[in-house]
Amino acid sequence: MTVIVHIPGDAGAVAVGADRVATDLASLAAARDRPVAIRRPGSRGAFWLEPLVEVETTTGRVAYGPVAPADLPSLFDAGLLDGAPGHPLYLGETEEIPWLARQTRVTFARCGVIEPLDLDGYCAHGGLAGLERALALEPAAVVDWVEQSGLRGRGGAAFPTGVKWRTAAEAPAERRYVAINADEGDSGTFADRMLLEGDPFAVLEGMAIAAHAIGADTGFVYIRSEYPHGIRVVEAAIAAARSAGWLGPDALGPGRPFDVEVRVGAGAYICGEETSMLESIEGKRGQIRPKPPVPAISGLWGMPTVVQNVVTIASVPPILAGGPEAYAELGVGRSRGTITAQLAGNVARPGLVEVPFGVTLGELVDDYGGGTRSGRPVRAVQVGGPLGAYVDEGMLELPVDYEALAEGRAMLGHGGLVVFDDTVDMAEQARFAMEFCSIESCGKCTPCRIGSVRGRELIERIIRGEEVETSHSLLLRLCDLMENASLCALGGLTPLPVLSALRLFPEDFGLTRETAHVV
Repeated sequence: MTVIVHIPGDAGAVAVGADRVATDLASLAAARDRPVAIRRPGSRGAFWLEPLVEVETTTGRVAYGPVAPADLPSLFDAGLLDGAPGHPLYLGETEEIPWLARQTRVTFARCGVIEPLDLDGYCAHGGLAGLERALALEPAAVVDWVEQSGLRGRGGAAFPTGVKWRTAAEAPAERRYVAINADEGDSGTFADRMLLEGDPFAVLEGMAIAAHAIGADTGFVYIRSEYPHGIRVVEAAIAAARSAGWLGPDALGPGRPFDVEVRVGAGAYICGEETSMLESIEGKRGQIRPKPPVPAISGLWGMPTVVQNVVTIASVPPILAGGPEAYAELGVGRSRGTITAQLAGNVARPGLVEVPFGVTLGELVDDYGGGTRSGRPVRAVQVGGPLGAYVDEGMLELPVDYEALAEGRAMLGHGGLVVFDDTVDMAEQARFAMEFCSIESCGKCTPCRIGSVRGRELIERIIRGEEVETSHSLLLRLCDLMENASLCALGGLTPLPVLSALRLFPEDFGLTRETAHVV
């Protein structure tokens, strides 16, 4: 009897040896005359357990991890292919692992479960149900459903998705486009990559639903060049979808075409901003476009364009399949549905956690993340990527809710949480924020291009103890200028990590809470 074994082919798992584990497991099984069929799904996001090996049994999948090639002989001796418990790496039934069992997987329900290019497996696990439901509705009704679900953009801006779609659908134009921004450049984030590599059909299905809703015939997936695995998988998924007929000349019905192309970024962080991405797709240098007009009115080649983040668009199919009310029942306040938090940095259990909005930062960091990897106390957590604010241990009771975080002078961004223990130098982190901005600036506006350089120099003077009071005063004025005069969020949000570090950790700058003058 052939035993089915699942070993992730996700880049995160491959980076820690999953390919070697798969090869060695196949060789050892052959040597022991045990027929196996190895499947390579995406990752479930439990990166501290990778490479994770799952064995199909009569009662479900049984997991072992993290498995190194050297562990395989003893695992075989202990009954790995029978799902036996007699080994230290035995984790039990995968779905019952507490870290996974406590989550509410909606957008990431298939990641780690199916092989990414298995269209039959995709359909067997609910795929295409959302598109079928959408095509049975009038386009305006689809927009209504998305609006009623409360879905907001998961890329950082948190703009209501239904409002964006309605704007694009009602704008007079000859053509309309759907553009997906997979230029995931924030430190500590990997949700987009996991979907691209683990469930690419969900992204394409969401795009097809959006195309039906707004009347688009062409879509683009803009993927950062640093994601070669994701590029290959998405291109193969597009080819498979064309062969199956749900992309192509009659994708949305007879005579109603919709097709998708991949565009590869050149490594510019600024192209994570929607208008810079549009410039890049058009073959130009990635630079900010002034707004208004917004892309939903004038985007690609001057036509209405719905620009969405990968997680946002992959959340659309379950909304259509299950109805907007089911999705809206999750979450709190104006933050509906689930948040895909990505835990990184000095954290014991790094990975992706999908839970309803309303969970606290502390629950994510301590309960799911297990605290720091070093075992030392948590001192700071940066929420929302390199432009996000720092929170201290006393702020970990903040709920993950767009409005609650804003009241706490923080932002959710793309959902990344980078954890630091009590050895971190927060003045150095503030310096890094300005340096990052200066490196990644597109150069179009002076506050960002020049302000970030001057900001780094001022923080370096403060760290050296040179004219601290004068340098600090200039830094505060510079942050105000950057925040209010930059053309986009790169320059406008860079002061957020700097000011939060000053407010919460003034001692690292040689200041006190009173002399920091940050309220």
